[in-house]
Amino acid sequence: MDMRPVKELIQKKRDGLELETAEIEALVAGVSNGRVSDAQIAAFTMATWFRGMSLREQTALTFAMRDSGTVLRWPDLGGPVLDKHSTGGVGDLVSLVLGPVVAACGGYVPMISGRGLGHTGGTLDKLESIPGFNGELGIERFQKLVLDSGLAIVGQTSELVPADRRIYAVRDVTGTVASTPLIVSSILSKKLAEGLDALVMDIKYGCGAFMADVDAARKLGQEICRVAGMAGLACNALVTHMAQPLASCAGNALEVREAIRLLQGEARNRRLLDVVLALCAELLQLGGLVADLAEGRAAAGAAIDSGRAAERFARMVRGQGGPGNLLDKPEAHLPSAPLCRPVTAEGQGFVTAIDTTAVGMVVVQLGGGRHHAEDPVDPSVGLSELAALGQNIEAGAPIGFIHAASEADWRRAANALRRAYRLGAEPPRAEPVVACRVEGESVHATA
Repeated sequence: MDMRPVKELIQKKRDGLELETAEIEALVAGVSNGRVSDAQIAAFTMATWFRGMSLREQTALTFAMRDSGTVLRWPDLGGPVLDKHSTGGVGDLVSLVLGPVVAACGGYVPMISGRGLGHTGGTLDKLESIPGFNGELGIERFQKLVLDSGLAIVGQTSELVPADRRIYAVRDVTGTVASTPLIVSSILSKKLAEGLDALVMDIKYGCGAFMADVDAARKLGQEICRVAGMAGLACNALVTHMAQPLASCAGNALEVREAIRLLQGEARNRRLLDVVLALCAELLQLGGLVADLAEGRAAAGAAIDSGRAAERFARMVRGQGGPGNLLDKPEAHLPSAPLCRPVTAEGQGFVTAIDTTAVGMVVVQLGGGRHHAEDPVDPSVGLSELAALGQNIEAGAPIGFIHAASEADWRRAANALRRAYRLGAEPPRAEPVVACRVEGESVHATA
């Protein structure tokens, strides 16, 4: 592709005109083979940010990016190929539980996950806190594990959607990450490359999410479901509240511990379990494994209660190089920080607000997350036993425990965590963790 057509299609998008499918395919091909420069990608993404894309353009971009690499095929499976995607949050360990639950219910889950960046955690970072766990698998090994165990969770390989890797890297440094058409095509191209039969989206809104309000999150869900439908992928979305950490902890090894406790029935955070069961029910219904959402929720709950989901988690960990007795002795394998102490409240009252982004950044400052993609991560640090919205706190009582590498790190984190919590005389109005669901073009509000 020579420079002139690239320049012309960028100008065309800049001027608000609709690109032809062939133009989009040529652009993505140029991104993949290196003939389109980073500067041209930046100009295209910025033009898209301002001008948007039609449904047809988004679908064409999604297909072109999907086809820039390998597309997985799953012949002769005994069940549907299913996955979920979250727009990111704090204490969001849903994938660690959902994947095993869906596999225990008869689905196959080839989950391609990312690493944490900024205040949100990454599923792959959490799993790599398990000694020996390997999330960097080739496609052949990845598919064999899914076939054998019903589940594997890996990072994006260079063989899958390489165009997206390059475009996203440019978006990240040019302020165009939050462009809806680019979000939609980035998510769906990767999910379509997995060879899915159905997808459920978990779209977060609130102070811990990049979508500030429920209306913006709902609109993103509608757009993703519309483009997925055009691409022939069954897709529903749930809009969920991120006004506080989803789990009672945040940090890689700590979240793995909480996932294990939930799977084994030792401790069940109600908000976390509600989101897990709601997303599982959507996937099981979309995959034809249950007749309706109520049956799907019951099936997912039974998979946890019976221990079948825990067994699938253990099989996945073993299959990807982790210890065979992780669920029996997690404390023997998961790293622990040298220092763990509570942070106490300076006042008293009900927790009326939590700056969830700030809570996530406390984990980053402790070394458990990244400011930049190349930053190392300490899997042992983080926060646990975090106070929840509406909880009544006495003066001097803990609002959480900080797991830190040093006394200085603990002090900095304690000051930041106290600032993230607001106490008041009256509890806040309780809001459902699942605000609404998007099914194709229709939106169903929850009470």
